[in-house]
This record gives sequence, C-alpha cells and structure tokens, in this order.
Amino acid sequence: MGIYLVSVGAQEWLDGDDEHEAEGGRGALASALNGELRRRGQAPYESVPEAAAFVRGSGLSFEEKLVPAMDGFAALCREHLSPREGELLLGWSVLVPFSLDEEIRLPVESAYTDDTVVAGAPEVLALAQRLAAAIGLPVEAIPEACDNLDLTMWFLEGQAKETAESRPGPWGEDLDTAFYVALYLRAAQHSLRRGCPMTYC
Repeated sequence: MGIYLVSVGAQEWLDGDDEHEAEGGRGALASALNGELRRRGQAPYESVPEAAAFVRGSGLSFEEKLVPAMDGFAALCREHLSPREGELLLGWSVLVPFSLDEEIRLPVESAYTDDTVVAGAPEVLALAQRLAAAIGLPVEAIPEACDNLDLTMWFLEGQAKETAESRPGPWGEDLDTAFYVALYLRAAQHSLRRGCPMTYC
C-alpha cells in the first residue's frame, strides 16, 4: 500500500477500451491530452515507448514509493520557488517528456484526484535542479536508475546517512526533504531520457 511514482508504457497509456480503463489503462487521458495539445497548436503525444522488461539497474523503468513526510519539502519549495513554481512542482499528476508553457488540467480522473494535471518534464527538471543546488544535493552520489525502489531504499536503509557523513551539507540535515528533491529530479530525467509519461498510482 502507499503512493508510488511510476513510468507508464505505451500499451497502458494508449489503451482506451472500457475493460482496460477499469484495469488502469489511460486511453481516455491520452485522448484528452492529445485533444488539448492540438487545440494549443502542438503535436499530439503518440511516441510512447513500450514498457521494458524489468532488469534491475537498467534504468528502463521507474518505480519509487513516496514514504517520507513531505512537510520539509513543501517548506523548501516555499523558500526557494515562487508560489506558481511550487504549485507546478507539487501539483502535477502526470509528467510528460516535452515542454509545456503551462500545465494542462484535464477533466479525467487520476489515481488520487477527480481531474488530471499534466506538467512538462523540462519545467519540473529545472525546478528540481534549483532545489538540488539550494541544498547541495550530491546528485552524482544518489542512485540514477530507479527501476525498483532504488532511490527509496537508498534513503531509508542508511546509504544516504552514510553519504551525508562523508559529503556533509544542508541536504544531509533533512533526508526526508532531500529524498523528494532527488525523486522529482530523477523522475523528470527518466521521463526525458525514455520519452515516457510518469504518474502516481
């Protein structure tokens, strides 16, 4: 149980019949997003890669669990981001691997809300990078492949604490907050690298 942030493959993203919608398919969402993109004069998002077979450390899939409390992260956003930027970073329910001038709100139910807010990975990545710089996050030391809770376990099982002892800085003073900075950073990077959407489940 709990909330996970995961990558989505083509079959799940594009499947739109009633049976698969009930099983978690996102065809209605994909259709609504493409309609809005066309209305804005942008190309539809159709080049979604197929989900890859799970290979630990491959970086071809993404699954992390939102375990720590988010209070510190929300406070960090208020300190370093504008209210509009903080809303963008904290408010999306689907991340797509292309730039959006502003997030798209769709009247399609998502996992935890009655509608879906779509944000662009380039914009989310830029915000996460600013937060990472603000806390001195040692980006090269944290897991890059997040196939199976790699990042979650790195923070929860002690590696983060050990690294904070050898790489001290503001990031190590609140590892819960550092986790969320790392999570959004790696999620946006994964979306852009693989060309896939990300969502909560």
